[in-house]
Amino acid sequence: MKKILSLVSLLLTFSLSAQDDVAVKSQVAHAINEIREFIAIPNDALDAADIDRNIMWLKRKFGDRGFNTAVLDTEGLPLFFAATPVSGEKPTVLIYMHFDGQSVDPSKWDQPNPYQVVLKAPKDGGFETVSFDELGDDINYDWRLFGRSTSDDKSPIVMLLNAMDLLKKDGKEIPFNIKVILDSEEEKSSKPLPAAVKQYRELLESDFLMIVDGPVHASENPTVVYGCRGITTLTLTTYGPIKPQHSGHYGNYAPNPGFQLAQLLATMKDTEGRVTIPGYYDGISIDEKTDSILKSVPDSDEAIAEKLQFKTAEKVGSYYQEALQYPSLNIRGLGSGWVGDKARTIVPESATAELDLRLVVESDGDRLKNLVKDHITKQGYKVLDHIPSKEERMQFDKIITVAEGSVTDAFRTDLDNPYGKFIVNTLNKSFEEEVIQIRTMGGTVPISPFINELKIPAFIVPVVNPDNNQHSPNENIKIGQLAYGIKAFYGILSSKMNKNIPD
Repeated sequence: MKKILSLVSLLLTFSLSAQDDVAVKSQVAHAINEIREFIAIPNDALDAADIDRNIMWLKRKFGDRGFNTAVLDTEGLPLFFAATPVSGEKPTVLIYMHFDGQSVDPSKWDQPNPYQVVLKAPKDGGFETVSFDELGDDINYDWRLFGRSTSDDKSPIVMLLNAMDLLKKDGKEIPFNIKVILDSEEEKSSKPLPAAVKQYRELLESDFLMIVDGPVHASENPTVVYGCRGITTLTLTTYGPIKPQHSGHYGNYAPNPGFQLAQLLATMKDTEGRVTIPGYYDGISIDEKTDSILKSVPDSDEAIAEKLQFKTAEKVGSYYQEALQYPSLNIRGLGSGWVGDKARTIVPESATAELDLRLVVESDGDRLKNLVKDHITKQGYKVLDHIPSKEERMQFDKIITVAEGSVTDAFRTDLDNPYGKFIVNTLNKSFEEEVIQIRTMGGTVPISPFINELKIPAFIVPVVNPDNNQHSPNENIKIGQLAYGIKAFYGILSSKMNKNIPD
């Protein structure tokens, strides 16, 4: 299965002549109905029964399209696998998506039930609810579907299914073996995935991997992403008195863990946002070619600053895309005592900082965590992996508990990879627009197990709108993106690659 693809011999044949607007809109109307049906099945990865019900739906829908399906047991919740009948003469594409979703707090949503899709139209800078009876034949592509997982990541699954329908209607021969792996714990960091990929290696064997997750570039132009950052976490807890104490009685006397933690965190970065821990950025360099690629992405640093409402960006990179090429050190949460209406005049007993470390290919998550712990030790702290005992509290002046999270590795495929060029050329021909190519995106998708085990190139092909509110209340998918995704899948899966592949 491991094939060396010569770029010189890669020929792209392409036809979308049958995809007129009427055909696409008709398929979009069908996709909307399937999305409503799919979203109505809750998919919280914390509930195994939810996952089982989703898998039953997937088995039926993929089976209807001629896929062979299987439920793959793992150390956690099962994976769903589907594949078209395999021909040894065709290259094989493995498509990764996920069907689990973030938990919901219905009180934060502008609709009664986040699992019941609501149709909304733009109005006065916001949205108003519209009856589905108003869709009609001429579907308005600016209208949106609101509901949990409409964008992340159920709609892309439905887009693939409906692209398969359209390919069948048009009598297209698909020049690929298609394998689909759907994750049920992506929103829980996909912890069972590495072992599962190793266990099912032969079943998953493919020539290249497409990850269909996340939004297209903010410009809404066709987008291909060649890599993503990994992630790991650290939880830091400092200690004061064994119980909260009256700040009048013990302020100025009992050590304050909030100040200790703040002072410690301040030693980790300079005032312009660069990590000061020695070795943190080791191994990373941006050459002239890479710099040119990064600058080809049509970002506006000024527009980003205005959108996020800050004056000056941190100086890890000199512009947005460059900043994403480096590992980050982020404080994602701080806690000590009480705040707001519950504030009390006390010296807290502890203070906690939650850190996430975004990783790049050149950085190793365990190495970076060790650098942070070594730095903490050099600041005079006794580093523990447990809550300190009385004896330890009496022995050391400064104590900190460090809890480590698991590591999800980064990945990055070479921008000259022939399969990547095939995808870019196909999208370019499909939409007659320049495709935005992103070297590394800021977020994390748990793809490294496939790359490490299967030894195949991987590409992220996002299809949803950039303002989709994924993970948040009022998550949505723009109906025009349904058409985009169906057309993207149609183009890629109907474009023939003639390859000269040596044995």
